[in-house]
Amino acid sequence: MTDPAEAMARLDARIVRCRKCPRLVAWREQAAREKRAAYADEDYWARPVPGFGPPDARILVIGLAPAAHGSNRTGRMFTGDRSGDWLFASLFRVGLANQPTSVARDDGLELTGVRMAAPVRCAPPANKPTPEERATCAPWLDDELAVLAPSVRVVVTLGAIGWSAALHALGSAGWSVPRPRPRFGHGAEVRLQPAPGARRTELVVLGCFHPSPHNTFTGRLTEPMTDEVFLRARTLAGMMAP
Repeated sequence: MTDPAEAMARLDARIVRCRKCPRLVAWREQAAREKRAAYADEDYWARPVPGFGPPDARILVIGLAPAAHGSNRTGRMFTGDRSGDWLFASLFRVGLANQPTSVARDDGLELTGVRMAAPVRCAPPANKPTPEERATCAPWLDDELAVLAPSVRVVVTLGAIGWSAALHALGSAGWSVPRPRPRFGHGAEVRLQPAPGARRTELVVLGCFHPSPHNTFTGRLTEPMTDEVFLRARTLAGMMAP
């Protein structure tokens, strides 16, 4: 049986080498040259961003794409921008992270039973990948789910694009997705059963508004709302309360 850590390490290495989308490659590298003043002395990652967290996680968090001066700079999912600040603070409050901040790959952050991924691995211009770019990148999430399949019990999706990408990937990875597909909403909860013949266990998909500054500054997404989703995920995953 393949060791999950070895399989995930090989997958991450393949992801980091990807150059399939010319527009995204150009943009991620341009952002690294035209740095924000606050990061002028930093070396940008400027490559696809692999997942972050243990390869046998029980909870998978799926976002959208790296930010040009966030994960594209730091090389770690949701690290170095306001969305990540919000997200990791919540994970810390509910006992799924060992610290409330995430600023660099070597800052000591560890997640407990949680892995983070995105349907698009490179920073897109204006934070908007094209449908073609999303389709090109989709197999990476499929492959990541294949490694996580023996352990994952809950998928938390951040926003409608993450929700759609998660359902597509889960369908490819051996779970039956209802038709018509369930609609995204904050607090939405869908149970997926294994597809016929698939060696899978029941899995729950949870919806959460994306912790973008637009959503958090306007109050559309509050700290209690975020914490509630991750507490629910923790319970569904069978993990002990903090």
